[in-house]
Amino acid sequence: VQLVESGGGLVQAGGSLRLSCTASGDIFSDNAVAWYRQAPRKQREFIGQITRGGFINYGEYVKGQFTISRGAAENTVYLQIDSLKPEDTAVYYCNTEARRLRGYWGQGTQVTVSS
Repeated sequence: VQLVESGGGLVQAGGSLRLSCTASGDIFSDNAVAWYRQAPRKQREFIGQITRGGFINYGEYVKGQFTISRGAAENTVYLQIDSLKPEDTAVYYCNTEARRLRGYWGQGTQVTVSS
């Protein structure tokens, strides 16, 4: 399955964005979809994931700023980001575990937060 991230852009601090992850087929073919981000000069970090059954877990540093949800169709997952700060500037990716282990990543979607 191919994954495409979208919805990023330039936003002022304090604003919100909803990112989309759209699959070419069943997005839960690998059971779970995770969101990651990579800021400039930093390692990619895990934000959270959602399973086919709707179970959601978030990374340890996530404190209510991020909300993962699924679309009505079986090929879209969302990442809502609220109270954006300049340090949230990063490229945001979605991925499945199988793709991640194979080193497959999409282009991601750029989020830039201005102060």
